[in-house]
Amino acid sequence: MQHDCPKRKVRCEFCGSDFTGEAYEDHQGSCPQESVYCENKCGARMMRRVLSQHSLAECPKRTQPCPYCNKEFVFDTIQSHQYQCPRYPITCPNQCGMANIAREDLNGHLKDSCSSALVLCPFKDSGCKHRCPKISMSRHLEENMRSHLSMMSSLVSRQRQEIQDLKKQVEELSVSSEGVLIWKISDYSRKVQEAKVRGNFESFSPVFYTHRYGYKLQVSAFLNGNGSGEGSYLSVYIRVLPGEYDNLLEWPFSYRVTFTLLDQSDPSLSKPQNITETFNPDPNWKNFQKPSGSRNSLDESTLGFGYPKFISHEDIRKRNYVRDNSIFLRASVEIPQKIIA
Repeated sequence: MQHDCPKRKVRCEFCGSDFTGEAYEDHQGSCPQESVYCENKCGARMMRRVLSQHSLAECPKRTQPCPYCNKEFVFDTIQSHQYQCPRYPITCPNQCGMANIAREDLNGHLKDSCSSALVLCPFKDSGCKHRCPKISMSRHLEENMRSHLSMMSSLVSRQRQEIQDLKKQVEELSVSSEGVLIWKISDYSRKVQEAKVRGNFESFSPVFYTHRYGYKLQVSAFLNGNGSGEGSYLSVYIRVLPGEYDNLLEWPFSYRVTFTLLDQSDPSLSKPQNITETFNPDPNWKNFQKPSGSRNSLDESTLGFGYPKFISHEDIRKRNYVRDNSIFLRASVEIPQKIIA
């Protein structure tokens, strides 16, 4: 009668209402007057009838979307989030009049749109140091067109000189500095015919050095011959060019020079028979004296020293001196080791 009968009379300790035992079981856990803790674990305790209002509007642990980026945050952290929210609206710091710029868009606005942002003149790389609000830049460009053109002209001149200096450095790095040149003359048959038509036509090799900081040399060839060999021989010469280190070298140039036409026959089939000529420079000959700065590789009036009858056109066809329509000429200079050191 006291604990089990479903028809017994029971009074709720929270709201004071009377229930049968059977109805009281349904009333337990839903009584609006019962004191309960907040489900968000904020620590607050209240009657169940006000719990819903507390959870929606009063609980510091309730979730709430950010009004700018719409992400959900706990209520007591949303204010600190707004100091970092990428969509929070701010005013342009340059006071250009643009308001409500999303924080994440501010840098783009300052860079591209803000009329009050300070910008450098587009000709800054040419030397113009002017800085002004973007809205005033067009006026600056119009008023300084002549000075900007002068700056650009000077810049182009400087860059042209820098390019020439870089080309010179690249050329110096690419040339041989070991006293040996192997010069490939490709398209040989066409160049021979060209030499026959043009007459006394001289081809020039890349320059090379006898050693690092040494003499600057160049080989030249008359594919249709020169002088006594004209018309029936390959003529080969060498000349001394003005070099960077001439003031540090001994003059006249006096080191043995060897020319070699390389036989391109397969060594496994037959022993190569290179054509070789060697000479010791005559110290009294003008081309071995210290060259003046006016001489260069295209100065055809100053013939180098060499052999007008190095090899005949008849002999050059007897073996594989010409292969794949190319020949290889080798020039080497014997420099004593103490000079190199």
